[in-house]
Amino acid sequence: MPGLYFEQFAVGQTFDHAIRRTVTEADNVLFTAMTHNPAALHLDEEYGKTTEFGQRIVNSLFTLGLMIGISVHETTLGTTVANLGMTDVIFPKPVFHSDTLRVQSEVLELRDSKSRPTQGIVVFQHKAINQRGETVAQCKRSALMHRVPKGA
Repeated sequence: MPGLYFEQFAVGQTFDHAIRRTVTEADNVLFTAMTHNPAALHLDEEYGKTTEFGQRIVNSLFTLGLMIGISVHETTLGTTVANLGMTDVIFPKPVFHSDTLRVQSEVLELRDSKSRPTQGIVVFQHKAINQRGETVAQCKRSALMHRVPKGA
C-alpha cells in the first residue's frame, strides 16, 4: 500500500502529487446533478455568459473532492482510518471546464490520538493549482491515521 503511516510523516513534509487532472464539462454537470445542486452558474451556459466569469464555473465541492482525492495515493491510501474534518476551505479563483489541476500537500501538525493508542492525527494543508499557476482551492484536512503495525 502506498500510503504512509502516522510515524512516517514529519511536520513540514511536502508532496507535489504526480497525478494531474483536466476537469471536463461532464465532470461538472454530472457532479452538480448528482448532488442536486440546481445553480445556473454550473449548469446553464447562457446564464454563465452573463456573469463576471463569462461562462459556467465548476462546482467548488467537486474541486474540493478532486483536490483531496489526488492527494490520497501518496499520503493516506490504505493507512487512514477516517477523515476527521476539513477547515479553512477557500476557493480564491474559479475552475473552468478544461482547466488542468495539480495538487500540493504539506504536513502542518502531528499529534497522538488520546483515545486510540494505535492511531495518530495528521493535519494536512492541500492546495490545488491550475495550469496558469493560480491557486484555485485550499483546505486543511485532519486525518486519523494508523500507526505502523506491531512487528512490521
